[in-house]
Amino acid sequence: MCQVIRVKPDLKKVINKARIANKSIGLVPTMGALHQGHLSLVKMSKSQYDVTITTIFVNPTQFNSKEDLVKYPKTEAADIKKLTDMGCDYVFIPTSKEVYDIKPTLKIDFGYLEHILEGKHRPGHFNGVGLIIMKLFGLVQPTGAYFGQKDLQQFSVITTLIRDFELPINLHLAPIIRENSGLAMSSRNQRLTTTEQESASIIYSTLKQAKNQLLKGVAKELVLKNAIETFNMAEGVKLEYFEIVDAETLQDIGTVSAGDRLALCAAAFVAEVRLIDNIIIEI
Repeated sequence: MCQVIRVKPDLKKVINKARIANKSIGLVPTMGALHQGHLSLVKMSKSQYDVTITTIFVNPTQFNSKEDLVKYPKTEAADIKKLTDMGCDYVFIPTSKEVYDIKPTLKIDFGYLEHILEGKHRPGHFNGVGLIIMKLFGLVQPTGAYFGQKDLQQFSVITTLIRDFELPINLHLAPIIRENSGLAMSSRNQRLTTTEQESASIIYSTLKQAKNQLLKGVAKELVLKNAIETFNMAEGVKLEYFEIVDAETLQDIGTVSAGDRLALCAAAFVAEVRLIDNIIIEI
């Protein structure tokens, strides 16, 4: 059974015990409603570290929409069973009051990352991400931490935290796990009907279409134009952005050249559910 921890003092006891035994710790931060993408992170952590700790916390400070926060799926009992089946050692499931016992006053500015892609469309989101990740890093003191490629810009933000605060934590970026339709696995997919999930598959198919065009030498501007037209013709899907950026910096690029490593990033609404996805390619 994956041991459930709900309060910080109990978590600290577990961490101290592991440290005294000189055991390495892998951390898998999640917001619950676990799927195979999350579980792949747990599997990776178990293969590389002595102790694996998953966290389940729907962090209110990173939500731009109160409705999205309220409707975010919560499946605690099922999550604990999945983690137990995976052999996860501990799961930390605190309340909001437990995490934010003192109202945070710190504001973290991630520079240009605040003004592109997710930062541009979700103001304040990465401040919330930075706060909770720094709290978890401080509480768990992990040797390594795991995040999924679906949230590519989030990984850049956390990389910035590690670099600027010189934290001795190894970051691991895991590949996107997809449904049979190609739709990137996401906890929010649970809010979609079967028909809406089928409609949402256009996100990945359009990313693949753009990838193939770029690899054939089609100009970036035309690739973007084609992608936007594809979404405009789709029913039940509203594109928020589709961009082709440098895979490392996530900044816009000029002309695509041989040797470039690119990230094709998209965000779209299916019904009222916002979904994101990306593909990384090398020209």
